[in-house]
Amino acid sequence: MIYLKAIVFIGTNKSGSSREATRAAERLGYFTILFTNNEKQLQQRRSYPDIHRMILIDTLNIERMKEEIDKLGKTGLEIKSIVSFVDPFVHVASMLCDEFCHNYTSSSAIEIMEDKEKTRNYLKDQPYSPKFSLMKPNEPIEKNLTFPLIVKSPKSTGSKDVLLATDADQLNNHLKALRSKNPYETIMIEEYLEGPQYLVEAVVYQRQSHVIGIIEQEITQGKRFIITGYGVLVKAPLDIQAGIEEVLQSIVKAFDIENGALHLELRLTKNGWKLIEINPRISGGAMNNMLQAALGFSLVEETLKLLLGEEPNLKPKHKKFVYTKYVIVESKGILEKVIGRTRATNSTGVVEVYVKPRKGTLLTPPLSMGHRYAYVIAQGSTLSEARNHATTAAKEIKFILRV
Repeated sequence: MIYLKAIVFIGTNKSGSSREATRAAERLGYFTILFTNNEKQLQQRRSYPDIHRMILIDTLNIERMKEEIDKLGKTGLEIKSIVSFVDPFVHVASMLCDEFCHNYTSSSAIEIMEDKEKTRNYLKDQPYSPKFSLMKPNEPIEKNLTFPLIVKSPKSTGSKDVLLATDADQLNNHLKALRSKNPYETIMIEEYLEGPQYLVEAVVYQRQSHVIGIIEQEITQGKRFIITGYGVLVKAPLDIQAGIEEVLQSIVKAFDIENGALHLELRLTKNGWKLIEINPRISGGAMNNMLQAALGFSLVEETLKLLLGEEPNLKPKHKKFVYTKYVIVESKGILEKVIGRTRATNSTGVVEVYVKPRKGTLLTPPLSMGHRYAYVIAQGSTLSEARNHATTAAKEIKFILRV
């Protein structure tokens, strides 16, 4: 029997980094298999030509996935890796990889990083760890709290359950809202950190950490903290570069990471760098395409090589200032049509325009990162110019809603 080399992906989004990863696997010559619990993806099967086999399965049922992987192995497929670029399946994929393939990453490090509570406890003695406390179910609120505070669910992903409390009443309301979703969950309360926020994309290869991209974040604060702009600092100031590298090296050492991809969210406060969170994968959304425009290589493709035991090529082919502007809506309604896409695409400096929702979709003001409905990636000779190009083009995109 001739064995086809295959990669199993657990979950993918229709666009963004996770989808770029399946396309990269196909480019690298692998047979691609997707385990998905999203029936819509099977209904839209023709939209996924880069995925060679799609299997509808409960992606929370590990035993069921093991049976399916066993079956695949008996059909002439050599499973080289099992991966996920989607929350919350990175750890599940790594555990399955431990059992069925050669895993070049560490499942135990991934498990801690996927859980905000475990991460905070694990790094609590580090200088970059913010002050935090954990509230068990039915535990009373601590007295003498200093506001403002951040209240979050340690199991949440993105910004869905990250809330700002400016006084005791607001704190009580947030606790009630989080408890109504999950009464048995611990809730995390953290100090509110002032200062610019950066997202850091990084890769570790043979215990050597590499900062791939330092990205300035533009945060829009409505009911939630939503990131609506990303600027890639291809020439970060030396003090920022050095501070970030020091935090990254400390995290890699603490978690004993040999190989892997991760991203950090950091704030530069008056008391130095503070870690907002870690995720054991590349950021989703436009991140891969943004970095490709800035640096000339696909980070998901190089991450796949790393996960397959090959040396990634992380050397930039060029360095360009790139800015990505996301589009959100200010009122709720059913999408009738989108206008301005062509004008945005033809605007100065624009590299890519992506519009997510189809006609008939209900759009709402943002309560999570998933409520960002379009983005524009643009280049410029400076970061400020790239930001202007992206912002100008993004203003062309209008969602016509039926209220």
